[in-house]
Amino acid sequence: MTLPLEGIKILDLSRVPPGHVCTMMLGDLGAEVLKVEAPPGPSILPPFSGVSPLDDEEGRKTAACYPLNRNKKSIVLNLRDEKAREVLYKLAKDADVLLEGFRPGVMKKLGADYETMAKINPKLVYCSISGYGQDGPYRLLPGHDINYISFGGALGIIGTADSPAIPSNLVGDFAGGSLHAVAGILTAIIARDKTGKGQYVDVSMTDGVVSLLAWITSDYFYQGTVLKRGEGLLSGQEPFYGVYRTKDDKFLSVGCIEPHFWENLCRHLGREDFIPHEMAEAEKKQEILTYFQEVFRTKTRDEWFEELKEKNVAVGKVYDIDEVFTDPQVLHRQMLVKVPHPTLGEVPQVGIALKLSDTPGRIRSTAPVLGEHTGETLQKLGYNEEEIGILRSTGAVS
Repeated sequence: MTLPLEGIKILDLSRVPPGHVCTMMLGDLGAEVLKVEAPPGPSILPPFSGVSPLDDEEGRKTAACYPLNRNKKSIVLNLRDEKAREVLYKLAKDADVLLEGFRPGVMKKLGADYETMAKINPKLVYCSISGYGQDGPYRLLPGHDINYISFGGALGIIGTADSPAIPSNLVGDFAGGSLHAVAGILTAIIARDKTGKGQYVDVSMTDGVVSLLAWITSDYFYQGTVLKRGEGLLSGQEPFYGVYRTKDDKFLSVGCIEPHFWENLCRHLGREDFIPHEMAEAEKKQEILTYFQEVFRTKTRDEWFEELKEKNVAVGKVYDIDEVFTDPQVLHRQMLVKVPHPTLGEVPQVGIALKLSDTPGRIRSTAPVLGEHTGETLQKLGYNEEEIGILRSTGAVS
């Protein structure tokens, strides 16, 4: 079966998860992804890096359990070595995409910046994922997701009036970074079909966070409204949109914004008198909140879900991670898959979210160990065994 990105060759020089997620998604859709890794050292900490420096049973297990590097091959190049850079240049001649995730200026020091690579391959799409982008006063500022969502405005609206709530690293790293990089790369490939040229894709995770707030900022630009934590219909502070603790000390989410959902909820809870007061404030709002908090404590989460889903009420079970992959909807949508492994049997992983009717994605292999494909890749570039041995002995490759 044809894969949608079959024939697209990607060099992935990223070292951290935002880049890994981007190329995982592209690899799932058929792209040929080659991870260009640094030599083993203190920075290689499986499974964070996604590769194991140990080519043994335990190393392969560590790698296989890291889904972000599935459908990829691994080569080790010490890009501080001139001969290793020559290997990279040869790879770039035939590549469609190069992805990197360093701070601005690092790739130039390594002799692999966009200007250099574009001379080697004018059709190359070169994507950089960084915290703040390639220009501006913060371009060299160190940071992580928590910093990007701070500047981007997301952290300022998530949580209660008393304190922000940190949404792990989902918003900055993966939504702001990975997903925008996927969109940028695919857009640049489409543009290349029209222009015949590659281009530079500058992905700032902070920019990505700001763009995710486009809907929320419309009120600000239109009438100067500044949304604060704990305010707004979707803040989690309203009776019709929030989470409630249940009898078994779990939580149920309620999302009854539309009046008909709200009416169905109130009727089932025996409080039809609340129906006209969905948008109540002050004492009435507190009365409704208190009642809901008390009544939801009378039954378990699952009991409430089974009752309310039959009454056309927008509710959901707040899951821990281990519960997600037993849910019938998640299983039906194949978001839990078992990936065959030559020695480990079937390895469970998260499935592919993009569902294409004619050319669906496919997981073709689990993640490699560090440098698993160095020799194979060099041979394809025309290096003989003696030349590969010399490169290994000098530390240029491993």
